[in-house]
Amino acid sequence: MKKKFFVLLVVLSLVLSATGAVFASESGFGAEGALADQDLTLEEMLTYSIQDEYIAQAEYAEIISVYGSVKPFTNIINAEGQHIAALEPLFADNGFTVPVNDAASRLVLPASLQESYQVGVTAEINNIAMYDRFLAEDLPDDVRAVFESLREASVNHLNAFQKNLDKTPGRGRR
Repeated sequence: MKKKFFVLLVVLSLVLSATGAVFASESGFGAEGALADQDLTLEEMLTYSIQDEYIAQAEYAEIISVYGSVKPFTNIINAEGQHIAALEPLFADNGFTVPVNDAASRLVLPASLQESYQVGVTAEINNIAMYDRFLAEDLPDDVRAVFESLREASVNHLNAFQKNLDKTPGRGRR
């Protein structure tokens, strides 16, 4: 069941990415980079994780600055800061340097608020797929616990974005 869900997430993220609904302006960064990387080290997993949290936080901040204080972006941006704070000690504990947060330079702003919800859905699907992939690896207990927590948060974020996307005129569920 888990494997089927993971495959579904990967396929869906590839389809959605092909539509242009992506966060980062280049591959090899965040979840997109993690899903393309065939040989992951612990340092790379932590790096991709924090990059993905950086890009989400930067994107949501930009969406709020352009479209106003809209939910769920206003709620989820705070969570992204908590996710970054949960990851940072894992770098130090494992002797790694926390990557520079240059996510703002990688943004592609969606053309509308409705498109922003779709971008959120795509980003969370990719994020869940990334954490599923990482959780299939042999990880230190503290890293596993954080990755599990961040994955569950992404499921909640996905539900929030999907709920708003479904409210979009002409896109509701039938």
